[in-house]
Amino acid sequence: MGRSQETYNKKEVGNKKEKKRKEKEKKRIAKKEVEKKGSLDDMMAYVDENGMITDTPPDPSKKKVEKLEDIQIGTPKRDAAQRPDPIRTGIVSFFNDSKGYGFIKDSETKEGVFVHANNLLEDIKEGNVVSFEVERGHKGLAAINVKLSK
Repeated sequence: MGRSQETYNKKEVGNKKEKKRKEKEKKRIAKKEVEKKGSLDDMMAYVDENGMITDTPPDPSKKKVEKLEDIQIGTPKRDAAQRPDPIRTGIVSFFNDSKGYGFIKDSETKEGVFVHANNLLEDIKEGNVVSFEVERGHKGLAAINVKLSK
C-alpha cells in the first residue's frame, strides 16, 4: 500500500483548525450561561442622596420634591449692594511726563493699572494719591478720569 497523502504540515493545520473550533464553541457556551445568569437588574447601579454608587434602589419615601420656581439656570443676578464702587483710589507708582503714560497701584487689589495722559483730569506725579475709574483697555486694565485725591 502507498503512503498516506497527509503530510506533517497538513496534520498541524488540521489540528489548529480543530483547536480553534473547540475554543470558539467553549466561548459561545460560556456567553450563553452568562446571559442566563446576568439579567439587567443585576447590572443596575444607583446613586444615593450623597452621590455614592450603590446596588440598592433608592427609598421612594426619602424623595425630595423641588419646586420649579426655585430652580435657577445660569448665574444669579447681582444686587446693587454687591456692586463694587466704580471709583477707586491708588498711588502713582510710575509716570513719565515726556511720554505721557504711567502706572497706578490700586489700593484695594494691589495690582498695577495703566494710565495715559489723555485720561488725566489733573496733572499727576509719582507718589501722588489719586482716584480713578477702571475700564478694559487694549492690553488690560486702564485708568480713566484720573484726578488727585484729597
